Amino acid sequence: MSNTHIYLKIAGDYALFSRPEMKVERVSYDVITPSAARGVLEAIYWKPQIRWIIDEIHVLNPIRFTNIRRNEIGKKISNPTAKQLSGEEPPPEGIDINDHRQQRASLLLKDVAYLIKARVHLFDTRLDKDGPAVPANEAAGKHLEMFKRRALKGQAFQQPYFGCREFPVRFELIENEADLPKPDPSFHGEKDLGFMLHDIEFQQDIATKKVKSTTPHFFRAKMTDGVILVPILPFKI
Repeated sequence: MSNTHIYLKIAGDYALFSRPEMKVERVSYDVITPSAARGVLEAIYWKPQIRWIIDEIHVLNPIRFTNIRRNEIGKKISNPTAKQLSGEEPPPEGIDINDHRQQRASLLLKDVAYLIKARVHLFDTRLDKDGPAVPANEAAGKHLEMFKRRALKGQAFQQPYFGCREFPVRFELIENEADLPKPDPSFHGEKDLGFMLHDIEFQQDIATKKVKSTTPHFFRAKMTDGVILVPILPFKI
């Protein structure tokens, strides 16, 4: 196994990676997006000193879709105002789901399985916020080792999921490259998957540390023999 990358097999019964161009009904991409794959890794192991970089996505199962209808809520509870936080006004009222329930159709993926090849990008070579700095290679290696220990034990900071919380992820660390699962044999040749969300760029206000704007970035996804090579992020992280 490489000391610079990890291989994680993830699988689930259903998945929904919503296309942003679909405004009302939920329609999934054909495969998992790089940002969703990064979210799975962050659910298992995350620290502010690192960011996960997805290099490859291997599609292990045939791409199959199914339709379901789900109950959703048509509004959100508003954030409390300053007067409500101070107690001068009553807190915001809750939502009666019977008044705001909506049924929406969703086009989901079913019986999905992927292999993620990923590495860490270091923001800080300190393993802890107040700890000493260490060489970059050593810091990256230790973060990967901590991830491997957690993944082997099935540990996660929060349950990873495929797009929606009702679609949980089963994950398995592949330690030896000889044991890597192969993509489905039906994925022969090159397939154009169209434009896909790569990741979202967040811009923060330096003084307040609040997010000022978000910019989505897309790429033309191509699958060759079941493997998607993820391009380098088009923005500085």
